Amino acid sequence: MGVVTNQTEFPSAIPPAKLFKVFLLDAHKTIPKIVPQAIKSIEIIEGDGGSGSIKKTTFAEGKDIKYIKHKVDFVDKDNFIYNYTAIEADPWLEGLEKVSYETQIVPSPDGGSISKCTTKYYPKGDSKIDVDKSRRAN
Repeated sequence: MGVVTNQTEFPSAIPPAKLFKVFLLDAHKTIPKIVPQAIKSIEIIEGDGGSGSIKKTTFAEGKDIKYIKHKVDFVDKDNFIYNYTAIEADPWLEGLEKVSYETQIVPSPDGGSISKCTTKYYPKGDSKIDVDKSRRAN
């Protein structure tokens, strides 16, 4: 089975620069405060948070997944692009090699923004991926 791709768009009243900073660049500081019922912590365990860095997201008690480690692949602060790849999780989904996320935040006509997200699921060998199960875990 080949790569499975999912594309989504999320509108927001928040301007692109602020949304990019709060939800992507400073996610390790802001997300656990915004949704403590879902995310216990996000820590940078290698690097400075930019390209090549490794981040670990630890989920709140009672969630199906305990943690996910992501590698930051590419950051373009001028064009509000942030790409990263899930490289490890507990538990990891059977038959899945990795999951990559490509996010770009663009201005919307009303002064807010639109987050354009592409998620790519890479199976191991000929494994079939349950995309719905993968979405819940990531």
